[in-house]
Amino acid sequence: QVQLVESGGGLVPAGGSLRLSCAASRSIFRLNAMGWYRQAPGKQRELVAASTSGGTTNYADSVKGRFTISRDNAKKTVYLQMNSLKPEDTAVYYCSGDYSGDIPYEWHYWGQGTQVTVSS
Repeated sequence: QVQLVESGGGLVPAGGSLRLSCAASRSIFRLNAMGWYRQAPGKQRELVAASTSGGTTNYADSVKGRFTISRDNAKKTVYLQMNSLKPEDTAVYYCSGDYSGDIPYEWHYWGQGTQVTVSS
Protein backbone atom coordinates (compact mmCIF):
# COMPACT_ATOMS: atom_id res chain seq x y z
CA GLN A 1 0.00 0.00 0.00
CA VAL A 2 1.09 3.57 -0.71
CA GLN A 3 -0.14 6.62 1.19
CA LEU A 4 -0.01 9.99 -0.57
CA VAL A 5 0.08 13.30 1.34
CA GLU A 6 -0.21 16.68 -0.37
CA SER A 7 1.34 19.90 0.92
CA GLY A 8 2.22 23.38 -0.30
CA GLY A 9 -1.23 24.87 -0.67
CA GLY A 10 -2.21 28.25 0.68
CA LEU A 11 -3.35 31.76 -0.17
CA VAL A 12 -1.67 33.55 -3.06
CA PRO A 13 -2.53 36.68 -5.08
CA ALA A 14 -3.46 36.44 -8.75
CA GLY A 15 -0.35 36.16 -10.89
CA GLY A 16 1.60 34.43 -8.15
CA SER A 17 3.07 30.94 -7.95
CA LEU A 18 2.84 27.88 -5.74
CA ARG A 19 4.49 24.48 -5.79
CA LEU A 20 2.46 21.57 -4.50
CA SER A 21 4.17 18.42 -3.26
CA CYS A 22 2.81 14.90 -3.00
CA ALA A 23 4.90 12.75 -0.68
CA ALA A 24 4.56 8.97 -0.78
CA SER A 25 5.00 6.65 2.19
CA ARG A 26 7.11 4.28 0.12
CA SER A 27 8.71 4.00 -3.31
CA ILE A 28 6.74 5.38 -6.23
CA PHE A 29 8.93 3.59 -8.77
CA ARG A 30 6.15 1.09 -9.49
CA LEU A 31 3.54 3.86 -9.72
CA ASN A 32 4.05 4.51 -13.40
CA ALA A 33 1.22 7.04 -13.60
CA MET A 34 0.93 10.05 -11.29
CA GLY A 35 -1.61 12.83 -11.47
CA TRP A 36 -3.10 15.96 -9.97
CA TYR A 37 -6.82 16.71 -9.80
CA ARG A 38 -8.75 19.62 -8.34
CA GLN A 39 -12.28 20.26 -7.13
CA ALA A 40 -13.92 23.61 -6.46
CA PRO A 41 -17.12 23.98 -4.40
CA GLY A 42 -20.16 23.03 -6.46
CA LYS A 43 -18.05 21.63 -9.30
CA GLN A 44 -16.95 18.14 -10.28
CA ARG A 45 -13.41 16.93 -9.81
CA GLU A 46 -11.28 17.55 -12.89
CA LEU A 47 -7.92 16.37 -14.13
CA VAL A 48 -5.26 19.07 -13.91
CA ALA A 49 -2.11 17.23 -14.95
CA ALA A 50 -0.85 13.66 -15.26
CA SER A 51 2.30 11.89 -16.36
CA THR A 52 3.80 8.43 -16.80
CA SER A 53 7.27 7.01 -16.28
CA GLY A 54 7.42 6.60 -20.04
CA GLY A 55 7.29 10.36 -20.48
CA THR A 56 3.67 10.91 -21.46
CA THR A 57 2.07 14.06 -20.03
CA ASN A 58 -1.43 15.47 -20.15
CA TYR A 59 -2.68 18.88 -18.98
CA ALA A 60 -6.08 20.47 -18.79
CA ASP A 61 -6.46 23.17 -21.43
CA SER A 62 -7.08 25.72 -18.69
CA VAL A 63 -3.63 25.17 -17.12
CA LYS A 64 -1.44 24.23 -20.08
CA GLY A 65 1.56 26.52 -20.27
CA ARG A 66 1.15 27.59 -16.63
CA PHE A 67 1.38 24.32 -14.65
CA THR A 68 4.08 21.64 -14.75
CA ILE A 69 3.98 18.16 -13.26
CA SER A 70 7.23 16.44 -12.30
CA ARG A 71 8.48 13.63 -10.09
CA ASP A 72 11.56 12.69 -8.11
CA ASN A 73 11.59 8.96 -7.48
CA ALA A 74 14.54 9.23 -5.09
CA LYS A 75 12.57 11.66 -2.91
CA LYS A 76 9.33 9.69 -3.34
CA THR A 77 7.64 12.93 -4.30
CA VAL A 78 5.55 14.31 -7.16
CA TYR A 79 5.28 18.05 -7.72
CA LEU A 80 2.89 20.47 -9.37
CA GLN A 81 4.46 23.83 -10.17
CA MET A 82 1.73 26.43 -10.64
CA ASN A 83 2.58 29.80 -12.19
CA SER A 84 0.48 32.79 -13.25
CA LEU A 85 -2.29 31.70 -10.92
CA LYS A 86 -5.84 32.90 -11.51
CA PRO A 87 -8.81 33.12 -9.13
CA GLU A 88 -10.48 30.31 -11.09
CA ASP A 89 -7.62 28.02 -10.02
CA THR A 90 -9.01 28.11 -6.48
CA ALA A 91 -9.83 24.54 -5.43
CA VAL A 92 -8.78 21.59 -3.32
CA TYR A 93 -5.96 19.82 -5.14
CA TYR A 94 -5.50 16.04 -4.92
CA CYS A 95 -2.64 13.85 -6.06
CA SER A 96 -3.13 10.35 -7.42
CA GLY A 97 -1.07 7.33 -8.43
CA ASP A 98 -1.53 4.12 -10.36
CA TYR A 99 0.48 1.12 -11.53
CA SER A 100 -0.75 1.56 -15.09
CA GLY A 101 1.72 2.37 -17.82
CA ASP A 102 -0.87 4.72 -19.29
CA ILE A 103 -2.74 7.64 -17.74
CA PRO A 104 -5.83 5.95 -16.26
CA TYR A 105 -9.39 7.11 -15.82
CA GLU A 106 -9.63 5.46 -12.39
CA TRP A 107 -6.71 5.65 -9.96
CA HIS A 108 -5.46 3.19 -7.35
CA TYR A 109 -4.28 5.75 -4.76
CA TRP A 110 -5.48 9.20 -3.70
CA GLY A 111 -4.23 11.83 -1.28
CA GLN A 112 -6.45 13.82 1.10
CA GLY A 113 -6.04 17.14 -0.71
CA THR A 114 -4.58 20.58 -0.08
CA GLN A 115 -6.42 23.90 -0.40
CA VAL A 116 -5.26 26.48 -2.94
CA THR A 117 -6.90 29.91 -2.81
CA VAL A 118 -6.06 32.62 -5.36
CA SER A 119 -7.25 36.13 -4.53
CA SER A 120 -8.10 38.74 -7.15
